[in-house]
Amino acid sequence: MLDRYKSFFSLRCDAFRLTGKFSLRSLLRNALLNRTFRPVVTMRLCQNASQSASLVRLLLPLFKLFHKFSTHNACMDFPWQTKIGAGLCITHGWGLVVSQGAIIGKNVTLFHGVTLGRSDKISVNGDRASGYPIIEDDVWIGPHAIIVGPITIGRGSRIAGGTFVTKNVEPYSLVGGNPSTILKSDCVPDVMNASPC
Repeated sequence: MLDRYKSFFSLRCDAFRLTGKFSLRSLLRNALLNRTFRPVVTMRLCQNASQSASLVRLLLPLFKLFHKFSTHNACMDFPWQTKIGAGLCITHGWGLVVSQGAIIGKNVTLFHGVTLGRSDKISVNGDRASGYPIIEDDVWIGPHAIIVGPITIGRGSRIAGGTFVTKNVEPYSLVGGNPSTILKSDCVPDVMNASPC
């Protein structure tokens, strides 16, 4: 029961990020008409069904089909199993790639072409160790930024467009370049319509 309410609360916060207010009417309208919001809705439906102990769980195959259709239509690779906090905002979305093992916090903004990817390290004996990024709350990630490996992007940070990040980023940092460098510390987070999560 708690998972269902948590999922609805997260969806409500996601919808709030679009306009700065919430109404059931705008949630439904955006779920049907907004190409980048629809995958967020279907992701939350899949997560809710997979965690449900009720008959809702039987709807998971249908929700997965909806999610596949919505991500294909939005031209993004966005697995429903990814752990994502409330208040996610995807802007434009074309070419977005999120690895299933990535973890995304609350009130995060992702632009088109962003990659949150896995990195692999292979030891001399052939063992493979994979790592995924953790994006903390209130992070803004600009167009075509690439973030790979077992790193953490600190709370309130901003990642400039086209940045290639393979190292941890301290909270409230402005990062840019390839390879990435910290351009400014103690920056103000860029969270438009921050949801009350």
